[in-house]
Amino acid sequence: MEVKRLDIDGLVMVKPRRFGDDRGWFVETWNEEKHTAAGIAGPFVQDNQSLSRIQGTVRGLHFQLAPAAQGKLVRVIRGRILDVAVDLRQGSATYGRHVAAELDAEEGWQLWVPVGFAHGFCTLVPDTEIAYKVTAPYSPAHDRGLLWNDPALAIQWPEFAGAVLSDKDGRQPTLAEIGAPFPV
Repeated sequence: MEVKRLDIDGLVMVKPRRFGDDRGWFVETWNEEKHTAAGIAGPFVQDNQSLSRIQGTVRGLHFQLAPAAQGKLVRVIRGRILDVAVDLRQGSATYGRHVAAELDAEEGWQLWVPVGFAHGFCTLVPDTEIAYKVTAPYSPAHDRGLLWNDPALAIQWPEFAGAVLSDKDGRQPTLAEIGAPFPV
């Protein structure tokens, strides 16, 4: 497995090895021993999958508060995304900073987003599907968000005619309004 440590502590990209021949390929998308050695530990309690039909669809930036805070292991199963994680850990040297990584089905990289980060993505091609494992189940009472285009975040989203997003994602608070919801 290839491992890339990103510029913000805790964020990790991994690329599990694919075994291929003329029929196609096989990959272990989750291997507890290998992923744990790379710094990605569950336990995972739920698998999620989403389809975004329109290029430029933005989903996020989402997080859940404790005691339902989630770590997420994200991968693309069809298409391509710009995946973004924003550090929301109180007292962190990188609080308010983000990392953006392109993930696609062809390359097979996965992004680990630990507890303490807001997460979101933008689809770069139509009919994009992502799958992600989470360390806590969805909890509406703990569900929160961060405005995807908050100027304070300086995220360089792809330039399309206009982002396609839910009403909820378009009304999320800014970083200044939410503060630091995760104690370090």
